[in-house]
Amino acid sequence: MSPSTATLMDGTALARRTVEETAARAAEITRRTGVTPCLATVLVGADPASVTYVKMKRNRCAKAGIRSRHVELPATTTTEELVAEITALSADPEVHGILLQHPVGPHIDERAAFEAIAPEKDVDGVTMTSFAAMGFGLPGFVSCTPGGIMRLLDAYDVDPRGKRAVVVGRSAILGKPAGLLLLGRDATVTYCHSRTEDLSSVVREADILVAAVGKPNFIKGADIKPGAVVVDAGYNPGNIGDVDFTSAAERASLITPVPGGVGPMTIAVLLAQTVEGAARQLGLRVA
Repeated sequence: MSPSTATLMDGTALARRTVEETAARAAEITRRTGVTPCLATVLVGADPASVTYVKMKRNRCAKAGIRSRHVELPATTTTEELVAEITALSADPEVHGILLQHPVGPHIDERAAFEAIAPEKDVDGVTMTSFAAMGFGLPGFVSCTPGGIMRLLDAYDVDPRGKRAVVVGRSAILGKPAGLLLLGRDATVTYCHSRTEDLSSVVREADILVAAVGKPNFIKGADIKPGAVVVDAGYNPGNIGDVDFTSAAERASLITPVPGGVGPMTIAVLLAQTVEGAARQLGLRVA
């Protein structure tokens, strides 16, 4: 079986189409109401990676016809000050979505800050309300990276129903919600983590593998079930994913590249949910 066997799941192309559709929805909202959907981004401190990421999101907002409001706070900001800032944004009718860029610093209670985001403006899917909605299959906003993964699976006609899905990683914003969304689509889901015994044997059973562990080339091709769908949600220094791409591509049927796979879809889902949030808050149905 040659490396060309695996078909690449092109997140860049799908993200481009998603943003184009989002821009059309944003323009329709503005035409009908005179209101431009607005995403507020909150950044604490000046971590270079976070600064770059927020700037990228603001640039994408402009391309999608979304107004961005940037709140930049010093690294010395306390939990109380951050919560007050987010609470004010939640109460502002001109703001339709709120993104708190994380990490926020070890001295801040990040969960308290997330919970200050009004559920109807939680377009990043980080609150407990959003997490519960994902778990119960109720209307709400999904965590953006897992939401992007599901859109990729749909775009490549991957039906999770009845499939064995293995999620390697259990973070609150990626691994756990990814498993919930797959479970909601009738997959049989197994979570793996640092305490999982004989990880390789579990991974080898996966029809759909989601790697979200944050370790470069952690999963090798020998652990991939022939014909499996491999979604690499890892992003490590040097543009390296959690899956050893070359060896995994020799066994998988579909695989996401890093970069260009899951990453572009994260921002695309954030923008789409911001526009959806604006439509809901304005009482509109926009196709």
